Amino acid sequence: MEFVHELTAHLENKPGRLAKICEALAHEKVNIRALTVMDSGDRSVLRFVVDQVEPALKILTSLGTESTSCDVLAVEIENRPGSLTRVLEKLASEHINIEYAYVSAASANGRSLGIFHTSNPKRALQVLHESAQKASENTTRRPLHSR
Repeated sequence: MEFVHELTAHLENKPGRLAKICEALAHEKVNIRALTVMDSGDRSVLRFVVDQVEPALKILTSLGTESTSCDVLAVEIENRPGSLTRVLEKLASEHINIEYAYVSAASANGRSLGIFHTSNPKRALQVLHESAQKASENTTRRPLHSR
């Protein structure tokens, strides 16, 4: 779990606009770790996390695309049923609201990357970190339903 910079850009909702941005990022060897695009009428909202923020910002500017950056929480999640639910329940139990979230495709070792914009980012990081520590301490116990 870590804080990462997320870029947000508002794009014209027309064919090829997203492809052009992704092509420019690839040309500059900027890797996209997670991405989401949401329609909002005549414009789309692009949110994404990359491995190199400054070059990505320059690329967006060179393409005439205004963008902003903010910190979001990146959480590696097991790629199996119920894993995302456990993360969300931990945050909900601490009254931390998920303002928006998206999850990348599975990466190496059967894990996915969840991106979370929360009402209390520092507390969210603390809650999930404490939960991971407790889980690693209890790895030898069998689940209750299998006893």
